[in-house]
Amino acid sequence: MPDRNLVFVVDDDPGTLKGVKRLLREHGYASVLFPSVEAFENCDDFDAACCLILDIDLNKESGIELRHRLKADGVSLPVIYITANDSPATRMAAMASGCIAYLTKPFSARALLEPVGKASAGLA
Repeated sequence: MPDRNLVFVVDDDPGTLKGVKRLLREHGYASVLFPSVEAFENCDDFDAACCLILDIDLNKESGIELRHRLKADGVSLPVIYITANDSPATRMAAMASGCIAYLTKPFSARALLEPVGKASAGLA
């Protein structure tokens, strides 16, 4: 059973990681931060969290490709994408990969907390 208050966050921007962690903490959520795809792939307890906040552009990696690999491996963690590089093609690829939200940076606290809350409640 996942921890309904634990959120995994993957983003290569230290400022975004820090800000998201602070926001989540202020609203009663714990977080585990991963500064890279490699760091996240070393995690072996994907079922521990209620959801994954995933940047789409991660250095040389794609958050969308990571999502596809997770699905292929049977990991069904709900995903909230965040990106600073919005485009119709990226948005369509993200939605097709099966996300519960797609947010463009900068996003409001409410825009992030709503899908996190749904995932935490088991509604995602």
